[in-house]
Amino acid sequence: MKPRHRRMALVAGVLAVMGVVAALVVNAMRSNLVFFYTPTQVAQHEAPAGRSFRLGGLVVPGSVHRDGVQVRFQITDGPQAVPVSFSGSLPDLFKEGKGVVAQGRLDAGVFHAREVLAKHDENYMPPEAALALKAAAASSSPAAP
Repeated sequence: MKPRHRRMALVAGVLAVMGVVAALVVNAMRSNLVFFYTPTQVAQHEAPAGRSFRLGGLVVPGSVHRDGVQVRFQITDGPQAVPVSFSGSLPDLFKEGKGVVAQGRLDAGVFHAREVLAKHDENYMPPEAALALKAAAASSSPAAP
């Protein structure tokens, strides 16, 4: 084999290895993406089926039911509410009527959360949840004459 052919084979091999590494990195990033959805988007079937995503909104007052470590509650953004099932201990700031973000999967109309996050102070809410609540309030308020 001539030196020129060896160099070309080496360059082709390096490019092939770099392509495989890039494909693996992109695949890992794609599989770790977790998107945020509101209860209205879930009701409109915009949330991915069989994939993990985040659901955010307010905990519906009176919807929290505890049975040992199993907790059931509903998350709402105003017009829609989604039932949530969670097994484990909830954050100390978890309260009815307060903002929450749950990460998990939707199965047969019930969101099975594997992690629940409560907002950390009175001023914080995920931007997507704040926009959804504002839009819901605007659409449900009567039109001014």
